[in-house]
Amino acid sequence: MLNKDEILELIEERNLVEGYPHLETQIQPNGFDITVDKIFKFSESGSLDFSNSEREIPETDEVLPEKKDEDDSYGWWNLERGVYKVKTNEKFNMPHDLAGITFPRSSLLRMGCTTETGVWDAGYSGKAEFILKVDNHNGVKIKENARIAQLLFIPIDEVEEGYGGVYGE
Repeated sequence: MLNKDEILELIEERNLVEGYPHLETQIQPNGFDITVDKIFKFSESGSLDFSNSEREIPETDEVLPEKKDEDDSYGWWNLERGVYKVKTNEKFNMPHDLAGITFPRSSLLRMGCTTETGVWDAGYSGKAEFILKVDNHNGVKIKENARIAQLLFIPIDEVEEGYGGVYGE
C-alpha cells in the first residue's frame, strides 16, 4: 500500500487525483480522503446479468443540500435511513500499475453509516460513484464536501490493458 509521500508524488507527477477541495486535509498516512460532491436517491430498480447486455442502471433523483443560513458557503444533506448514491468531487487517474480499495471513514461508521464501493481498477480515470448506507434510524447530516471515505492505493504488476468499462471518462 502506498504511503503519504508516495501518493503525493503521484499526484504531482501523474495527476493521480484532481479536483480535491483541500489536499493537505485529504492526504492521509496511508490513503486519500474522498469528498462528497452530490448525493442521489434511487428512484427505480436496476437489472444485472452476466454479460452486461441486459444491465440497466436505475434512475436517481438528486438530493439537494440545504443551507442552515443564507450566508453559509455550504449546505447540508439531511438523510433518512436508506441507501444513497454518492458522487465525488475528485477525479482519479489510476495508472496501470496501481489498484485501489475504499473504506468508509471511521467517523462515518460511528454515526451508524457506511460506504460500499468496488475495486478501483488499474487504468480507471474519472470521478467515483458509490453507495452510502445510512443505518442509523435517526438518519445523518452530511455537509457538502465532507470527507466520507478513504481510498487506499495498492501497487500491482503493471497490466497491459487497464479498465475497459463504461463508467470512466
